Amino acid sequence: MWPSRGGKPTVTCVACGGTVPRPEAREYDKHGDRWDREGKAFEHLCKPCHRGLCRHSREGLEALLVEIDAGERSREGFLAAYLAAVERQDRLEGRE
Repeated sequence: MWPSRGGKPTVTCVACGGTVPRPEAREYDKHGDRWDREGKAFEHLCKPCHRGLCRHSREGLEALLVEIDAGERSREGFLAAYLAAVERQDRLEGRE
């Protein structure tokens, strides 16, 4: 976002929708590679939402979401399918 006259630029937190000054936000790269900056547009998180982030790897997440038809189910149906898929992966990888 462009700075307003005499003010700091603001960004919108993608998690809670709050608007905060850019210096008080954290960059978020949904691809997990925030260091490769060439040609990227970053999303932002406010500090409280950033602290609440899960730090687990996202490798294979998109394929898993497609597999369980994410976005096509009710919230309860999605959560049940996601949990079952993650438990199945854990069993296959010996992480019970």
